[in-house]
Amino acid sequence: MTLFPERLLDLLSPEKKAFAALALTLADGAPQVTPIWFGWDGTHLILNTARGRVKDKVMHRGGKVALLIMDPGDPYRYLQIRGRVVDETEEGAYETICDLNLKYRGDRDYPKRPGEVRVTYQVLPEQVFPQN
Repeated sequence: MTLFPERLLDLLSPEKKAFAALALTLADGAPQVTPIWFGWDGTHLILNTARGRVKDKVMHRGGKVALLIMDPGDPYRYLQIRGRVVDETEEGAYETICDLNLKYRGDRDYPKRPGEVRVTYQVLPEQVFPQN
């Protein structure tokens, strides 16, 4: 079963290079939205960040997130996704950001910053609101 309509599945493909806007609720209840690269494994949205960043701190708590994935060529085609964080790992996270760098920038050479620890999150979509 898929929540995503076939007519918008291209927005999840590496070829489309669509960015996501990740919406989170901070500990004090304030909203935050940030652009983020994402991957799709057929079940989960794959997000990657560095330890200590705001999005890491919020997703580390688990819970619900929302994403908006907009067609770079037509902003009236988009997916609004509500889901929950179901996994978090540092294992293989640098390789994941290199994969995302390949998708968005065309090479796997993501700059490794001294002391930076990467973390990968899996988000399970629970509701999808398509628009086109």
